[in-house]
Amino acid sequence: MKLKKGIYSLILFFVFALNLNAQNKDKTVLLKTVLEKIAKQHFVNFNYLEDEISIFKIIPPDKKLTLIEKLDYLESKTKLEFKIITATQISVINNKNLDKPLCGYLIDYNDNQPIAYANIHIKDTPYNTTSDEKGYFELNQKSPNQIEITHVNYEKIVITALELYKENCPKIKLKNVINQLDEVITPIYLTKGISKKTNGTFEIKPQKFGLLPGLVEADVFQTMQQLPGILSVDETVSNINVRGGTHDQNLFLWNGIRLFQTGHFYGLISVLNPNLGQKISISKNGTSAFYSESVSSVVDISTSTNSKESNSSFGSNMINFDFNTTLKTSKNSSLQISGRRSFTDLFNSPTYKSYYNRIFQNTVVTNLSENQNVDYKSNVNFYFFDGTVSFNQKIKKKTNLRVNLIAISNQLDVDQDRFQNNIKTIRNNVLNQHSYAGSVELETKWNKKNSSKIVSYVSYYDIKSENQSISSNQISNQENSVLDFKIQLRNTHTINDKITFNNGYQFNEIGIGNYDKVNSPLFSRRIKDVLHIHALIGELNYKSKNSGFNSSLGFRQNYISQFSKFIFEPRVQVNYPINTTFQIDFLAEIKNQTSSQIIDLHQDFLGIEKRRWILSNNEDVPIIKSNQVSIGLTFKKKNWLLSIENFYKKATGITSQGQSFQNQLEFIKINGEYNAIGSEVLIQKQFNHLVSWLTYCYTINDYTFNDYVPPTFSNNFENRHQLNGGIIYDYKKIKVAFGGRWHSGKPTTLPTNNTIKNGEIVFDSPNSSRLNDYLQLNISSNYSITINKKINLVVGASIQNILNNRNVINEYFRINQNSNSIEKVNIFSIERTPNLLVRLNF
Repeated sequence: MKLKKGIYSLILFFVFALNLNAQNKDKTVLLKTVLEKIAKQHFVNFNYLEDEISIFKIIPPDKKLTLIEKLDYLESKTKLEFKIITATQISVINNKNLDKPLCGYLIDYNDNQPIAYANIHIKDTPYNTTSDEKGYFELNQKSPNQIEITHVNYEKIVITALELYKENCPKIKLKNVINQLDEVITPIYLTKGISKKTNGTFEIKPQKFGLLPGLVEADVFQTMQQLPGILSVDETVSNINVRGGTHDQNLFLWNGIRLFQTGHFYGLISVLNPNLGQKISISKNGTSAFYSESVSSVVDISTSTNSKESNSSFGSNMINFDFNTTLKTSKNSSLQISGRRSFTDLFNSPTYKSYYNRIFQNTVVTNLSENQNVDYKSNVNFYFFDGTVSFNQKIKKKTNLRVNLIAISNQLDVDQDRFQNNIKTIRNNVLNQHSYAGSVELETKWNKKNSSKIVSYVSYYDIKSENQSISSNQISNQENSVLDFKIQLRNTHTINDKITFNNGYQFNEIGIGNYDKVNSPLFSRRIKDVLHIHALIGELNYKSKNSGFNSSLGFRQNYISQFSKFIFEPRVQVNYPINTTFQIDFLAEIKNQTSSQIIDLHQDFLGIEKRRWILSNNEDVPIIKSNQVSIGLTFKKKNWLLSIENFYKKATGITSQGQSFQNQLEFIKINGEYNAIGSEVLIQKQFNHLVSWLTYCYTINDYTFNDYVPPTFSNNFENRHQLNGGIIYDYKKIKVAFGGRWHSGKPTTLPTNNTIKNGEIVFDSPNSSRLNDYLQLNISSNYSITINKKINLVVGASIQNILNNRNVINEYFRINQNSNSIEKVNIFSIERTPNLLVRLNF
């Protein structure tokens, strides 16, 4: 009984205290009004400048006090000096210089960098201003009202005018929005705009992005290759390998839409405009149960249209020009539009020439014939474009509607002619690659504890080629198309302040078609497969408020109608901070995928885009399944960051056709698995204006094909040692990034004593040799010029492969029909490549 009375008393005390505090706030009045009342009561006059007292608002002193006591009270509350000149004249003296406006500097809480384009608003007035590139702002209107400071990437804060009432403009620190979530291990990972979260995912925000070496802009899929364990063995964004997996084993999403095409210029540039307001989440393991169709990583890109005001930008580099604009169409709706097109069909810049030499080497475009006695000529016409539209509409207070559209295209025309025996022969080769997709998302928040989201999309991908042989009359036509439809329902239930339960249902219909036709000898085939996949999803999230312990346990029960097959997929995420310095992560998952890419022939699709999508038939093309587990330790103290993560991954159901073999296994169709085990290490040090890092990854990655001898050998995508490093200087208007990457050579297979038997090359054991090590150094920089409060200009430059190293990234062997001998073909890395950028933001 006494305990209950004590609790009631304590509650009443807090209620009384809060009420008293609220009442005190309500009783504050302008200092000018206080002085007028004192003057009337004590028959005195106050001499002051209006501007010098206009910002003060206080609780009036007790009427019973003497004049001197009241003046002492006013001095203690305002720090002003009240000097009695005569019996009736009192001067109010301001020892601080208020001839200048109130001012301040906005800086980042973590790295003390200036914050530009923040909005500063004096409450209950129409007055607004904006911070400049140095984070500086000033108030040309003096008011006692509170001052509200907001920025899209930072927490909102409210200050009083008195906090700016200082001789020198004070520095005001803002905390990044992501710090609200108490789930960020580090807000700066490699560079500003990249952070690592407690669930093991990496989050990239291009609009807050710093620089990375060799990139003139924040290319999404180039950026992710800076993270340990992620590498493209051929430098392209259409062949990204995560912990030994092939590119098709990654799930790429844009606003919930699956992308089957990731690269422009056939892999050298991302298909997504880097200047959109995007957030990219990358997960290598322990992914949410709401993700499907990937046995490697998940790359989830979402665009934000919740801008408070309209803004735009346009710019150009040495490959393309682009624009993006966000329009505030009403109080509750906004529209975001972006577009990008290359001018490679109009102007051949040095950057284009480097890209051309890299991507078209040893293809139909450049490798016309082995007969060097014939005069061959080639005219190449290539361009790409992409465009996006996102519309956001808030319906009343609880519902939000989003509509997204995206279009992507690469178009290549190659006109070839041959002049022989006074006869001119003309041939035309075409390679067109397109993606079109759209989605609708409806989210409703029923109450504080329950919300629902329904997402539906249609994604279409198509690649077509026509190859007219310059040395014969043969014409080859090929096509690969994918039509993917998905609808997903997701419910979120907040059980208490620690536990959240998510559940949902997903239906997927995916159809893939392949078409091949050759006129001589006559051959034609058309194949189309369709799968229907249902899934029930559950996910329980626990987040401790005190210890910082976070965990997630999810499951996904899939059912494939055509195979009458159930597949269960559990997912686990655990993060435990031992103290403020050390944290432990444990991630595990089981996943599957039914769609994958294979290579029938390396000459398919002009030898450029060789891969084609296919569906599992649960027989000779099995469902790919993976099991993965990892455990990591993170150390963070005094701007030092050390992260170590050990992983094991096993993927079964892979086909030899999906692994890019160019040795004795190239034309063999067998199924097997790969096992990858390794460690990923990051060391990072952050100074005032410098961030430096070094990442290292050690991986052992082996195939096992039981129907082949020897059954076990190195994976085509194994890079035993990978090392990345860089230094970024970011201060005020200038950014400079220098760094490089090194990795050991990938496996290759050599011929045995240059032997040809029965018209075929006799090879050593598969992948028993290695290419030479790879080394590339890069540099980037940009400079920001403020034109006015709303307009700024950014100019930048980059050089990729500064040393112009001639790295061999692939090697294969073929028989020269003219000499009946074995010749080696090397594919070289990109040469020294400059790039320039000009961008106007307004």
